[in-house]
Amino acid sequence: MGKCPDCGTWDSLEAHTTDPGAEKDRQKGIVEAWQALAEGDAAPPDAPVARPIAEAGAAEGPAPRLRTGIGEFDRVLGGGVVPGSALLIGGEPGIGKSTLLLQAAGALARAGTRVLYASSEESAEQIRLRAQRLGVESLAELFVLADTNLARLVEQCRRVKPALVVIDSVQMIYKGDLEAPPGSLTQLRRCASDLVFLAKASGMAVALVGHVTKDGQLAGPRLLEHLVDAVLYFEGDRSHAHRIVRAVKNRYGTTLEIGLFEMSGEGLKEVPEGVMGMDAHAEPRPGTAHCPVMHGSRCLLVELQALTATGFLGAAKRKSSGLDPNRLAMLIAVLEQHAGMRLADRDIFASAVGGVRVVEPAADLALLAAVAGAETRRALPAQTCLIGEVGLAGEVRPVGHLEQRLREAARLGYERAIIPKTKGARPPRGFALVQVESVQGLLEELGPAPKARPARSPRVAE
Repeated sequence: MGKCPDCGTWDSLEAHTTDPGAEKDRQKGIVEAWQALAEGDAAPPDAPVARPIAEAGAAEGPAPRLRTGIGEFDRVLGGGVVPGSALLIGGEPGIGKSTLLLQAAGALARAGTRVLYASSEESAEQIRLRAQRLGVESLAELFVLADTNLARLVEQCRRVKPALVVIDSVQMIYKGDLEAPPGSLTQLRRCASDLVFLAKASGMAVALVGHVTKDGQLAGPRLLEHLVDAVLYFEGDRSHAHRIVRAVKNRYGTTLEIGLFEMSGEGLKEVPEGVMGMDAHAEPRPGTAHCPVMHGSRCLLVELQALTATGFLGAAKRKSSGLDPNRLAMLIAVLEQHAGMRLADRDIFASAVGGVRVVEPAADLALLAAVAGAETRRALPAQTCLIGEVGLAGEVRPVGHLEQRLREAARLGYERAIIPKTKGARPPRGFALVQVESVQGLLEELGPAPKARPARSPRVAE
């Protein structure tokens, strides 16, 4: 081109080579901004300024938490929902995530806190029917929105100005300017980032419901869990009534707390006792043992069960539910080495009743007693619990929070505890302590042995 298209001058154009990738270099833009600040250009008035840590947030002070009134839910969150925080709740379909969040939203609305419940999977009529079942359909501060567009959702948040926004679920929310379909990684990443930014900028708390995969993990990239402030998992079996809410991430509290609920026709009910339906006065059975285990600041009485059956030598099964399988294998080896039991050709099954997962070493003594009782058909005395860690040498070691465990056991009707040899143990009034030093001492506390069984020959796998 010899003539300039703008001014019409001939032979005035000069050749110039450009790099298309230079305009897309984000690092180049950062360097230019740094140079502009060095030359004296003022920063935007709303830009954050670095200041000493002692002054950070000192003027505003800590914001009060939004207490839902559901004690078990608030316990897991660390005392309630923090304003401006982002919360992610995951669980299997039909486990009760929507029910729990609608109950929490109704409890906040009943206390005068405005809540917006946005559903991307159900219509407003379906939400109203569930609200009628839960008894929260007539609350003036509870707003419902059935939409999947993020822009319209943010606009309703601007108009309603709620203190808490519940989005059920985040996988169905989409941005109109993205070509990717709803539920894709691109949509999920952008929508979650915008919602978290909305929570930080406006001060309203955002609760997101996430789908889970076949492995029980939250669907989508791990970025979704990194963005939010707290991640809760809703666990439980749909064939059982008990549900457990567990925090796996919490920037405003501990991750050791759990919340216990029971599903009923009127929604989820709290199980504050934590006894999971056990009866301390029930008739003792071989293969069962009760143990007070600690979950955060609370103590739960959990029943451990074990069953031994004839197996094949060299291919014996070791199955566990709610327990650490490696811990179970170690205790079986301790029984074989230090108690003289022959378990190499026995199939052993162990479980923690009630859906609670027991991982702390304080349950070793109870699990060992359950396996030994199942094999010898000897039961522990009634109203007896066990507390203690078992070592590889067969010794029984002390554990922490002993007095709290004993008080909880006494409150629930237990009268006797088998514990490690401890100095200065102070049991509740009328509570008996039996101190053992080794596995042999524990076996002596089991009930009388039944009549001898006929000798059995080991079965060898072909």
